[in-house]
Amino acid sequence: MNEFETNWSKDELKAYILMYCSQADFNVSPEETDYIKSKINIDHFEGIQKEVNKSSDYESIQKMLYSMEKHGYSKDEKDTLFNEIKELFLSDGSYETLEKNLFSGLSRILN
Repeated sequence: MNEFETNWSKDELKAYILMYCSQADFNVSPEETDYIKSKINIDHFEGIQKEVNKSSDYESIQKMLYSMEKHGYSKDEKDTLFNEIKELFLSDGSYETLEKNLFSGLSRILN
């Protein structure tokens, strides 16, 4: 088995991506946490958070790529996901340079 394979549902994948993105500026605000919880099944929150925390950036990207391919994300689904990422970044009232850079990088890698 490839070390980057996952058995995540689409909801778990979205939770992982949003949690990963919330750490872009090294400060996960309460507003960002609330936003994430409003977008996912709350039962996934703690387990996925542990997975995000133990993964390197490289591992995280590989897991995202594998899972998005496995679920066959359409262009519309990717567009919706990136809109949610943008909303996450704006949820605390600021859009930091690190968040902008991550958004740009993920857009290139995951699209």
